[in-house]
Amino acid sequence: MSRIYRSKAPLRLGLAGGGTDVPPYSDLYGGAVLNATINMYAYATIIPRTDGKIIFKSLDNGQNLEYDSTDKLEIDGELDILKGIYNRIVKDYTKEPLSFELSTIVDAPPGSGLGTSSTLVVTILGAFAEWLRLPFGEYDMARLAYEIERIDLQMAGGKQDQYAATFGGVNFMEFFNGDKVVVNPLRIRSEYLDELAHNLVLFNTETSRLSSEIIARQSKNIEDKDPASLDASHKLKMQSMMMKDALLRGELDKIGEILDYGWHHKKLLAPGISNPMIDELYQTAIENGASGGKISGAGGGGFIIFYCPNNTRHQVIEAISKFGVAHPYEFTATGLKTWSI
Repeated sequence: MSRIYRSKAPLRLGLAGGGTDVPPYSDLYGGAVLNATINMYAYATIIPRTDGKIIFKSLDNGQNLEYDSTDKLEIDGELDILKGIYNRIVKDYTKEPLSFELSTIVDAPPGSGLGTSSTLVVTILGAFAEWLRLPFGEYDMARLAYEIERIDLQMAGGKQDQYAATFGGVNFMEFFNGDKVVVNPLRIRSEYLDELAHNLVLFNTETSRLSSEIIARQSKNIEDKDPASLDASHKLKMQSMMMKDALLRGELDKIGEILDYGWHHKKLLAPGISNPMIDELYQTAIENGASGGKISGAGGGGFIIFYCPNNTRHQVIEAISKFGVAHPYEFTATGLKTWSI
């Protein structure tokens, strides 16, 4: 029986600074975000084959593709992430075609705002690294994932998700002018994290959105030096520093107002980040005890987080239940894991 190579990497909650990791803002002004990984994952399994075939199985959407082994697969709109990773692995590392079966599954749907596509890239790279014994460090892995997704496949988006999935935990990330990224793991006391998880409700609107369209509009606004969008981005970068200080100091009563501050500025980045349903959902949560919140990811749908201080979480969840469903989660301390059996 063939050896099986597996990997998993966690999805993330963006707590502050989201949008400042997106070029050209991050390249021109430098960005900063604060995020935390949760116990929802992307999984990948590779089983080597000897029959000269490449088989892709996306288990969550039921899509199966089969190809003859080749050194480059056509990017044609079908499971392009899997193909793009394979193409880069062959081009840069093996220098010859491979034969294998690759299966993937993710705990949240595309468009959820939890970093699913980038986390999937990291997970698949991890499985290949486990199989081929590729000597990737954490920064190497995250950078390669970013290049495949944003450069090779031309998928619009930011830089934080690849690093969150690779490193795991609660991280304050800085994106300097150019390509430099520094991940600063935060040592937050366990009681602060437990209280944050208790008070921070993760809510699924059960809608999805195409983040690339929102991100493209956001990037264009920065290129055009739109005053409102540019000022909002500067404020969001400041928000990430406010969030870092509050978490490290245990000033959890400030979390809601910091989220609310960021949400009002995030909506100014580009059209489509909010909509009437999201505005009504947000207002309902605030009226029932939440002190702040934000949409996860680029906006337009997917998951939303609300900070519900004291014992208001149950009242908030009940009040907003007509808009979707609260999703249980826990914070995780580790990022990408790979193994074989």
